[in-house]
Amino acid sequence: MHLFAQRHRKRALYALLVVVVICAGLASRKYPHFLPAQLGKYPGDALWAMMMFFILGALKPKWPSAAIGALALFVCCSVEFSQLLQPDWLVAIRQTTLGHLVLGSHFHAQDLLAYAVGIFAGVLVELLAIPSAPSA
Repeated sequence: MHLFAQRHRKRALYALLVVVVICAGLASRKYPHFLPAQLGKYPGDALWAMMMFFILGALKPKWPSAAIGALALFVCCSVEFSQLLQPDWLVAIRQTTLGHLVLGSHFHAQDLLAYAVGIFAGVLVELLAIPSAPSA
């Protein structure tokens, strides 16, 4: 269980994890009354970041967890900061359901913390459940 060790990620498992996390994220938005009201939309944001961690884990199966986590945080923060840009064409994309789910709509600094929490949770799942590659 080492943060910087190579992993033995199986893409099929990570694809399943992505689907499970997407379902949980959509459920957190559709049924928010099952979660404490104080959490607001942040469980969905954290799950979005966890999904990004698992997608990147599938794309880079030999990278260490720390590298995947850092890249996932960079991607999530980049998407969040891109919300400060509001050209008409991008606003139009964000007004679609898929565009809003992927790109969001308005910058909220608190989302950055939710992303870090979601990625940290993804790293924990990985470290506890996915074996590291044997050292040579």
